[in-house]
Amino acid sequence: MIFNRIGLLTWLLLSNSVWAATSTPLASQQTQSTESQQHSLKSQAEQWQLSVDEYQRYQQLMKGPRGIQSPGLDPLTTLGIEADSDTERRRYAEQWVRAEFVRTEKELRFQREVDAAWQRLFPDVLPVNMTTSRETSGRLALFVRVKDCPPCETRLTEVLAANQPVDIYLVDSQGNDDTLRQWAKNYHIPVERVRHRQITLNHDAGYWFRFGKGLMPVLLRQGEQGWHITSLQ
Repeated sequence: MIFNRIGLLTWLLLSNSVWAATSTPLASQQTQSTESQQHSLKSQAEQWQLSVDEYQRYQQLMKGPRGIQSPGLDPLTTLGIEADSDTERRRYAEQWVRAEFVRTEKELRFQREVDAAWQRLFPDVLPVNMTTSRETSGRLALFVRVKDCPPCETRLTEVLAANQPVDIYLVDSQGNDDTLRQWAKNYHIPVERVRHRQITLNHDAGYWFRFGKGLMPVLLRQGEQGWHITSLQ
């Protein structure tokens, strides 16, 4: 009996040591997985200048009705819409504006490089993306001046009212982004249409001189025979 008890005790000790040995790697893997998730969550939150708790709230909101109503909505907009107080809503609005400012600055800098590349590589082609080659639905290109151009104001109003996709080029902005923004603000260019690229705002890089035939303002459209001066009819 003594030997049996000793054998049973030895078996229990060995079994416990085996379980302890096998459970350690699993616990370690779980810890590493948790740490990796926390690091990923922190990294995602920092991209939007948010705390981990704020980002988790965003994720939770997107699992509910907001995620169905507005799929793919960014964290700042989501948290701002679902804010619990005016102070919180104002804070998210300011964060969103700062983020948009940075994004716009990057895109404008890249757009200048794109314009320069077009001029180097294809100097006789107007760099406007067209959705179709049919004259009736081709994207418009409007060339205007910032200063001393009452006809430009009239033409701009007509083009905006027509609600057609248009790329607006400022001939005398001299590549100054602040001039471009202030002009857009002064003439109430619809922000939503710009955001969805129904309207684009561009610095002219010599295209008016090549395609505008000296007219100011001038509206161009691409047809089967290439770019030509057009009307809205």
